[in-house]
Formats: sequence, structure tokens, C-alpha cells
Amino acid sequence: MDKTGMATDGTHQQTDDGQAGSLADRIAIIPLVTDLDRASLFIADLLAHPESGEPLKTLLNKTPELEELLAGIICNSSYLRDLIMADPVRLLEIVSDAPERRLAAILENACNAQADDEAGITRDLRLLKQDLALTLGLADICGAIGLNRVTKALAGFADAALTAAIRFCLSDLTRRGKFEPKDPEKPELDSGLIVLAMGKHGANELNYSSDIDLIVLYDPDKAPMAGSAEAPVEFVRMTRRLVKIMQDRTADGYVFRTDLRLRPDPGATPLAMSMPAALVYYESLGQNWERAALIKARPCAGDIPAGEAFLKEITPFIWRKYLDFAAIADVQSIKRQIHMHKGHGAIAVAGHNVKLGRGGIREVEFFVQTQQLIAGGRNPALRGRRTLDMLDALTETDWIRPQARDEMGAAYTFLRTVEHRIQMLNDEQTQLLPKDEEGLNRISALMGFDTLDAFETELLGHFRKVQHHYSELFEDEPALASETGNLVFTGDDHDPDTLETLSKLGFQQPAEAAGIVKSWHFGRYPCTRSTKARERLTEMHPVLLNALAATDNADAALRAFDSFMAKLPAGVQLFSLLRSNPQLLTLLATTMGAAPRMADIVSKRVHVLDTVLDPAFFGAMPSVEEFRVGLDRTLSQSQFYEEALDRARIFAQEQQFLIGLRLISDTLSADRVGFALARLAEVVVDRLMTQVVDHVGESHGSVPGGEVAVLAMGKLGGREMTAASDLDLILLYEAPEEVKQSDGKRPLAISQYYTRLTQRLVTALSAPTAEGALYEVDFRLRPSGNAGPLATNLDGFISYQKNEAWTWEHMALTRGRVIASTSEAYSNKIHDSICSTLVQPRDIPKLADDVRTMRAKIEKEKGTKDIWDLKQVAGGLVDIEFIAQYLQLAHAHDHPEVLAQGTEQALENLRDAGCLESGDSGLLLEALRLYHRLTQVLRLALSGKFVPADAPRGVLDLLLQASGSPAFERLEAELGELQQQVRAVFERLVGPVEVVEAS
Repeated sequence: MDKTGMATDGTHQQTDDGQAGSLADRIAIIPLVTDLDRASLFIADLLAHPESGEPLKTLLNKTPELEELLAGIICNSSYLRDLIMADPVRLLEIVSDAPERRLAAILENACNAQADDEAGITRDLRLLKQDLALTLGLADICGAIGLNRVTKALAGFADAALTAAIRFCLSDLTRRGKFEPKDPEKPELDSGLIVLAMGKHGANELNYSSDIDLIVLYDPDKAPMAGSAEAPVEFVRMTRRLVKIMQDRTADGYVFRTDLRLRPDPGATPLAMSMPAALVYYESLGQNWERAALIKARPCAGDIPAGEAFLKEITPFIWRKYLDFAAIADVQSIKRQIHMHKGHGAIAVAGHNVKLGRGGIREVEFFVQTQQLIAGGRNPALRGRRTLDMLDALTETDWIRPQARDEMGAAYTFLRTVEHRIQMLNDEQTQLLPKDEEGLNRISALMGFDTLDAFETELLGHFRKVQHHYSELFEDEPALASETGNLVFTGDDHDPDTLETLSKLGFQQPAEAAGIVKSWHFGRYPCTRSTKARERLTEMHPVLLNALAATDNADAALRAFDSFMAKLPAGVQLFSLLRSNPQLLTLLATTMGAAPRMADIVSKRVHVLDTVLDPAFFGAMPSVEEFRVGLDRTLSQSQFYEEALDRARIFAQEQQFLIGLRLISDTLSADRVGFALARLAEVVVDRLMTQVVDHVGESHGSVPGGEVAVLAMGKLGGREMTAASDLDLILLYEAPEEVKQSDGKRPLAISQYYTRLTQRLVTALSAPTAEGALYEVDFRLRPSGNAGPLATNLDGFISYQKNEAWTWEHMALTRGRVIASTSEAYSNKIHDSICSTLVQPRDIPKLADDVRTMRAKIEKEKGTKDIWDLKQVAGGLVDIEFIAQYLQLAHAHDHPEVLAQGTEQALENLRDAGCLESGDSGLLLEALRLYHRLTQVLRLALSGKFVPADAPRGVLDLLLQASGSPAFERLEAELGELQQQVRAVFERLVGPVEVVEAS
């Protein structure tokens, strides 16, 4: 063997025995020196050191290969170079000692490290880690030790550092009177604190710059807590502190990056879990990828016997006593999702991921773990943690051929060594080969190759052999990957190809998106608790993600879908439904991206989707009569009053959602949405009023000869409701003079009876039940405002309106419309009384002053420059409504035909009666219709304030669709101009917006 470490057969020597002798005497591989002059400058600095310079010079003269080794490392690894130069005395000690002896001393010192404070233990462990990193780096690169010793030393140091940190934390808890250890020197003994090493750490196969994956558990019955301390609180705090000691970067570096995400359902569980809770999770919700992960689990610190007892307890979960074909199918799907999309991700060298890429380390590990999962339940010999050991065991039990073992074993050893060289460049947790030739040359040199071509040839050979054996494992399985690319959502690491696929689809935060989809498979949500539901969901992944991506706000749509999933009571039926009806999935995804508010409704009230499958959805908007028939049908199935309220909520929510969905899917124009929502609301109020009268009647009877009606005001009265509108209502009643009380078991005085009726109506409409709320209800427009009784006597109402009402109350009255009444005659009576009030002669100048004063006061309180505050902005909806109401009051005496509850109809009536010039009416109608269309979209799509820069693209598209404008900037310009023109019309017709003091 020559000094490049190349044997005559082209393979690398990997020594892994306990040879005596110092590191300097055991150099078998020398990295290629790429810049001798630069390396010589660093070596000169080492030789100039006052303490170690002379002894090092003597050693270099005696062993010239050592100087070549140091020069090769200095040229190719900046991280190891910095460690070499930081402490020349340490360097001399390392090269003069046997690596095995020095590694053992480092691990012992780490395990026994003690300090008075957190800063002390933090520093001590980091300095020991530096020593370990340099000792392993030099010994590994020169071939003095092999892969097994390197990985065992790294895992052993992690165990030792964790033990020291835990001892410090538990001792600190003891000092504060919260813990009573059985052995103060080793407080972890019988502590009930379990630290499981997972992955490569658990298998004693840790890589050079690896993070460590831990699961921290505690036995609440065993933990010797003291005083008022509670194990759940203290162990979670201690775990947080433990992670801080291990991974926080200081001037001395870090010990290990620490990851706790392999614990059960990490998004919803504390950092340290109780052992009983973990057992319940694995027994009821554990997944096959978690079984695979737990193969390598090993108690590494804390209460080791307790950890071993826990692993024994979950043995039936990890190792099934029979060949579980459902689990095998799941394992196949894990494998399919990871990489095996035919023709995807070709093997390369530059930029290739030696762990996750095709032919990489993960494929070797998966090749082993898959067969362990299938057969290990029946054969304990296949339950080992180390990959190379299990390749031997699988061969001995005839699960794989000797050739597969030899080729996979050689590839694993070579690729793990390459992985270490990549990480030695800059101490980074990466498995990506450099993309540039200079970087690849450094890896090649650290591997002991003279040329990059030789390195690439050997590397590609191993990749191809791994891929061959790996793809043979389940050669007949169907592909899960979509045409879009790989979609992997299992295990603990995010698959790079999947992140790339998600980015291409349009997800701005692909890692977050992958995390959300993964979380579904923890069974955290009720809808994903069953295996069947998770299978259906997995089959939906490609279609679902493509549908969400098509919304132009993929990330928001996915988060909304996740919220939707969280609320689903069960999943199998819906997932099967969506899979069978991809158009429904597309419609749902569109909602997620274009109307987050509606998506929120879906997530809370999944039943609204039921009606979308009705073919009538794509037909005409239901009429009032059709709404009545539908609501009557569902109310007739109620067995008691509260069920009727729930059924009314379900019906209204479904219909409101369908109206919104029709707008989004362009089967209902924005102009008609307000009318449709008002039509629905009046039917709901009318039918619930009947329920309320019957319910009150059970206790209090009825008023003989009494009449009652509900008067709609505001947006409902004008048939201009939006998805966010509340209901402005007034309850009007009258009773024969001779009747003094109701006729029930517990009679009430007339005013009390109707007040009780009104209270029940408010509750029926607005109180949240198990099915949510219907509407916010406002009775403040009654004559007494908030001060008097809720119910209003009709005679009093008429008298008040004719003799006492303010101008603004008459303006509001222009929208008054009876929507529920005990008789048509009573409804007509109310209508006639309102008309007679509105057609009174007016003092026009005073009327104008009142209107502009009121507008000025509102503007002072709610005024805005935001053109998207379509209601309150100068020249917005309020201006147009005030103009219409002012002109109706001004002209109704001479032209009663101008009266109309809706603003649009009123403006048209005023124009037709000659009370409004056609130019002004044209402008006001154009602005009103645009404002209404845009408002409908905004109220439907969003819950909060509309900020264009932050709005989902789908919302902007809906606004453009509703406005007919070609571009958003053009729409904003049109809005600004219209608002200026509307305000100019207001000031010309009514007067300047200012407070006019009464004379």
C-alpha cells in the first residue's frame, strides 16, 4: 500500500483495530497538497510556538509523512486547520499519542465533567469536543483508525456529554430543593429520566458534524421530586436547559445540535413526555416510519435501566409477531415517497446528496431497516441497531445474498467516509458534495485520491450498486410520485427533492408545507386517527397539492386546509369523496386561496360541503319560496326547540357558503350576492320567529288578537347584505285594548310578553350553539335606542316617527321593510305608516344641514384616506346612501314613487321622477354598483382589513373579476377617481361636509 492509501485493487484501506503506536507512526493515507507554499507558512507558525515548536520539529524530522499529512489537511480543510492552529500544544499531544488511548481519555473526561455554573459546564464540554474533533479528524484522514471507531467515538462522546449535562442540571435541581437523588454524585441513577438516542446516535454510527436526535421521557411514579416540585414542569424545563447546554454556539463552538422532533407528535407534545403518554401514543397512533426509527433507539443517558424497560415495553409496537402485510404496504409507500420515482434525480457527483440522493446512505439504511421491520418480529437476531452488523445478519438468515451484503457494506463504508470529509471542510451538518471543481478536489484529496477522476469513478460505482440493490427490494410496487416530481412526507428529514417539487409548484415556504403534510400522519387530528384515513390521504397528496398550488397562494391555502383538517371529525369518507370528485377538491382549494374567511367556515363547519355535491349548485339561485321549502323541511325534522335552532344554523351556514362559492366560481355575479344573502336572512328570521312564538307559547301562551312583526332596517332592509352584515331589526306589536295579558300557564303583561318574545328571537338568531351562531343582531334603531324595552308598540312607533324622530332616524326608516308578520294586513299597516312618515313635507335647507352635519360627525369619528375602506372613505358608500336618503326625504312629499328600501332602486326612482339629473345618477349608480361588488368580495373573502400588498392573489383576482378591470393598478385608479367625483356630487347636492350648528 502506498501513502495515498490506495491498495493495488483500487480499494481503500480502512483499519479498525486497536494497533499500538502513536498517530504519527500509523499514517497510511496522505491528502494531496494543493498549495505547498501556503501550507508551509502555517507549519512555520506551528514550529515557532515557544512550548511545542521544538518537540514538533523533532517529530517532523523523524516522521516526514506527518508534515505532508498536516500540509494536506491545512490545504483542504479550513475547519481542521483552525483547530490545528488554535492550540499547537494540543496538536503535539494528539500526534504523539495512540488515537484509541486519547479518545478513551476524552470520553472519560467528558462524562466526569463538573462545574459550579452553567457557563463552566458549557465551556468544558465545548473544549473537549474540539479535542475530539481534531483527534478524530487527523486519525481518520490518515487511516490510523477506521469508520467504526470514528462513529463509535462520536456517539460515545455524545452519551458522555449528555450525562455530564444531566448531572449538572439534576444537581442544580437538588440544590434548589426540587429533587432528591439516591446518589448525589450520580443523580441520574433511579431518576426516572429517560434519554433515548435515535438514528445514527442510537446505533453508535454518528457522523462527524451530526446533530443528535433524542427522545426525552420521564417516569412520573419513579422521579424523586422534592417539595412542591412537579415532574412534568421540572423535566420540561430541564430538557430545555439540556438542549441549550448542548447546542448553543459560544466562542468555543457547540457540543451537538440537538433535535427533539422524533418524539411522538412533536408539534403538540412537551419537550419531555411522560412515559405513560408515550406508551399510549405508540400503542394507538404510532406509524410505521416511527417503528423504523425506533429500531435504532438506545438509552444513552439518564436512568439507563428505565430506558431499557421502556424499549422492552414497546417491543410489540416495533417488532410485530407476524408478517404484517398492511405494514409492508406502508413501508413500501415510505420507500416510494422517498426516492423511487422512475427517471427522477439522476445520479451525479457535483452537488449530489450522499445521504438522501439516489444510491446514497439513506438507501442502504432503508434497505436494511425495511427488511428488519418485516422479519425482525419473528427473528430477534434481526433487531440490531448497526447497519453493517445487520447486513451480516440478513445474509445469515438468507434475506439477502452475500453479494448484496458485500457491495452494500463497501458502499456504506465509503459513502460514510465521504460524508465525514464533506463535514470536515467547514464543520457543517451537510451531505451535499460541492458543486464546484475546487470543492470536489478537496474532498477527493481528503479521501486520499491523487485525481478527481479516480474519486468520481469509485463514488459513482458505489452509487450505482446501492441503487441496483435498493430498487430490487420492491421492484413491482406502483409509483406514488406524481408527474410533478417527488412528494415525500415520512421520516424525520425533509426530502430535498420534495422541497424542490413544492417550490416548483409555487409554495414559497416548502419546508413549512412539508412539515404540515407530515403532521397529518401523526394522527394528531381526529380525521387522521385511522390507518385507512391516512392511506386515503396519502393517495390524495399529488392531486391535493396541485390543487392548492393552482390557487396562486399555495402556502395560505395549505395552512387553511390544515386548519380544515384539524376540525374534521372523521376523514375516510371525506378523503374518499374528494378523491372521487377531484373537481370538488379543486373548488375547495380555490376557496382556500381566494377566500380565507370562507375557508375558515369550511374548517369549522365541514357539513357546508355536503350541498356542493347537489347538481342544483350549478343551477339558478334559489328563490325565497325555495329557501322556505328547504328550511321548513329541515326544521320539520326537529324534535325539540334547541334542535330547531341547530338545524336553522346548519341550513343558513350551508346556504351562505354556497352563495359565496357561487361568487368564487362565477356562477353568481357580485351584483346579486347582497340580494341573495338578504333573501336567505329574511326567510331564516321569518321561520325562526314562528319557532320562537311557539316556544314562548309553551309557558306563557299567546296574546289573543295580538299582532307582531319584524321590521328589517339597514342592509337587510335594503337587500344589500354582505357576508359580514349584522341584522338591524325592530320588533313591532299591537294588542286589543281590552287584553291585558297573555293566556298561558304563566301569563305575562302585554309589554313583558313581547319583550320576552324579542329576547328569545335575539337569542335564537345570535346565541352560539353547538352549530355556531347565525347573525349578529342589533335592535338599537328602535325609538328608545338602548334605553327602553326591546319590543316596540306600533302606535308608539308611529307617533314617535311623526313627532319626535331625528332626521337620521327618518333616513334609516327609508330602508324599513317588514320581513316577518303574523298577518299580511298587519304588514301592510306598518308599511303604510312608514310611507306616511316619509312623505311628510320637509324644510329642505334644514334637512340638507342635518344630513351634511351627520356625515361630518361620522367622518370625524371614522374618516379614512384608504380608498379600500369603501364604506367610510370620502366619496364612498356612505356618501351615496346619504345622497339617496336625502333626496327621497326631500322629494317624497311630491313624488312618493321615489321611495325604495334599496339604494340602487332609490337612485333609479329619483332619476325617473326627474329629482336627480341623469349625469349624476349615472355616476352614482356606477360607483354604487362597483362599491357593492367589491365589498361583497372583500367581506366574503377576508375577515380583517384589506391590505392589497398582503392579500392573497386569489382575492385580487376576484376583485378584478367583480370589477371588470384589466389590472389591479387600473382598478385602484378608477376607485380614487370615482370617490372624488362622488364627493363632489354630494357637496353640490347636499352641501359641504361640515357640522352646521342649529340656529
